[in-house]
Amino acid sequence: MIGAMLYRRFGSRTARRGRPVKSRNHKRAATVNRQSQPTTMPPTPDQEEEQWRSYAEEEDGMAQGIEESTVLDEHNDEARAREPDLPGLVAVQAAPGACVVLIPSAQKLTFTGKCHMTCLYGSVQVFGFAVHDGQPSYSLYSSDTHNGLTIEARPHSKSGKSRKETRKEARAMLREYLPLAGRRTLMAHFTPLCSIVLLEGLEDTITSFILGHQEYTKIFTPKLKEKMSCISPEEAALASAGIGKLNAECAHVMSKSCIAATEKLIQACIEDDICPIILVSGPRNVGKSTFNRHLINQLLNQIPCVEYLECDVGQTEFTPPGCVSLLDITEPLLGPPFTHQREPRRMVYYGEASCENDLERYIDAVKYVSGSYKREAPLIINTLGWVKGFGLMLLIDLIRLVSPSHIVQISVKDCDDMPQLTPQYIHEACGLHTKGKPQVKHKNVGISPEDEEPMEESGGNCHFQISTEHELLSVSSEFSGAGDSNNMRCHSNILRDLAILGYLSKLQPPEIEQPLSLNSLIPYQVPFNAVAVRIIHTDVALSHALYSVNASWVGLCSLLEDVGCESDGPIFLAQTPVCDCIGFGIVRGIDMEKKVYNILTPVASHRLRLVNCLLVGSITVPHSIFKNQPGVKGDVPYVTTEYNFEIMGAGKIKINKQLKRREHNRFSGP
Repeated sequence: MIGAMLYRRFGSRTARRGRPVKSRNHKRAATVNRQSQPTTMPPTPDQEEEQWRSYAEEEDGMAQGIEESTVLDEHNDEARAREPDLPGLVAVQAAPGACVVLIPSAQKLTFTGKCHMTCLYGSVQVFGFAVHDGQPSYSLYSSDTHNGLTIEARPHSKSGKSRKETRKEARAMLREYLPLAGRRTLMAHFTPLCSIVLLEGLEDTITSFILGHQEYTKIFTPKLKEKMSCISPEEAALASAGIGKLNAECAHVMSKSCIAATEKLIQACIEDDICPIILVSGPRNVGKSTFNRHLINQLLNQIPCVEYLECDVGQTEFTPPGCVSLLDITEPLLGPPFTHQREPRRMVYYGEASCENDLERYIDAVKYVSGSYKREAPLIINTLGWVKGFGLMLLIDLIRLVSPSHIVQISVKDCDDMPQLTPQYIHEACGLHTKGKPQVKHKNVGISPEDEEPMEESGGNCHFQISTEHELLSVSSEFSGAGDSNNMRCHSNILRDLAILGYLSKLQPPEIEQPLSLNSLIPYQVPFNAVAVRIIHTDVALSHALYSVNASWVGLCSLLEDVGCESDGPIFLAQTPVCDCIGFGIVRGIDMEKKVYNILTPVASHRLRLVNCLLVGSITVPHSIFKNQPGVKGDVPYVTTEYNFEIMGAGKIKINKQLKRREHNRFSGP
């Protein structure tokens, strides 16, 4: 069989020397006739090595004295790359749990699953981040909660190298990863413009812990309608690395307006003397988070660090839900939020997935966190998807508070959920804590609105800049279901639970084969009189407060003032503070005899010394954690099937703490 392959290869070379070239039909018939001949004994390893050496020498000999043909071949390769009917990718299984993939120029691989990716030759791009040969490997996570990740071959060139040299370099590189048969398969499709990547199976504590919960065992498995219709050898090779090929329609597609806005922002971040402040706004489910991740990856191709201000407490990117945080981002984002939970520079635990119940505390939290930004790197601000009524007024206050240099307004075609956030509109509109300044006609000659001094207003401890001069970039979302909150790929509650599970995966010991359930881990014991407790989202009688704290998700916070007391405690705060949040934990139990809280948390012990406050909000422990308690005999703790929500008082009481609009205050009273 190897001899037949060599014959076909040498036959193509012989045609170049001027011998008659047979037609394609004749060549196909000749191949069939050869296959019908009696099979010969397979060559010995020495014979196989000698045949390969002869083949390599033949190729090296062919390259000498035919530079014109080489140049012509390079031009043909470029022409083929520009043709609409481009060749597909080629995947060959390497070592167990790995495969090598050749991606032709301008071709893409959309997949689901998780893997390590190393670029062996050329250059590829994953969600806006460029990876070149010689760089370290990156972990890729493509779950069914989001659109599939795509590995795309990028244009590249080996300057000063001929076709012969690039082929020789590729063959030498592949010897480390593939056997002879696999190398021949890839080299038969090799062109200098292609890219080659190594994909290896990925096992890490984050995904192992999440996959250990029954609800999420298939989170990296493609849905039936997204799978490819047939199984090819390439797909079998990809499956060995733990990924599955998806239809091209499953990939995220950036609209033209999105690409144009991204290019303009990158240019501003590189060329402007002052670091830009970029605020991204838009209704729910229009792709704000996706735009932010893609923009961050694009910026990290050019600069070493991007700062990120998270103001969407319901759909956080780097922390568990319910937080306002500021982070330094230095690594690309190559997966959904639950795969890149990180420690912020400063964080406030707001405690709820929506800010509509306490708008003033939300603004105070944003003010407190944004004060840590020193404008040493570009800042990207993610905002709420609440853009109607009080939500729009809150957004206006936020814009006046952070004074962005650029506002990216993402919208859906033929949908007017919010007005255009032009500088004039922000100047004149009314916010919750600020008044706009209506445009007036000046009678004095030579005076125009542009000549006026910027108007400022103070609301509580917040300082607002009423007049902002920013550049508005309008982006249109064109993916299926954009703007329809009822047509989301994954419900927001599931994404919040996954973020919490991703954070709790840090509790797993390093280098452990099987993840441990949380009920098998040893908690910290915190005395009642060492920390103050505040229940944020509802009013609870003090006699019932500890029932609310038990089995709850808590923010581990640090107050500036000392909260210790001489009594045994517990200590409860009358108001919700705006303070630093060190991390999070689960109150696994409360020992009333020892007067201690038993808390599970991945926060390091030296940082726990700073904690003197526990904040309990409406963010709950995922149900999958309660259900995943192996080894328990009898009733599972905190789990019951007999609870009746129809009983009066069975649900929690919601209290709206938002302030009335200023124009309504005059009508209060009898």
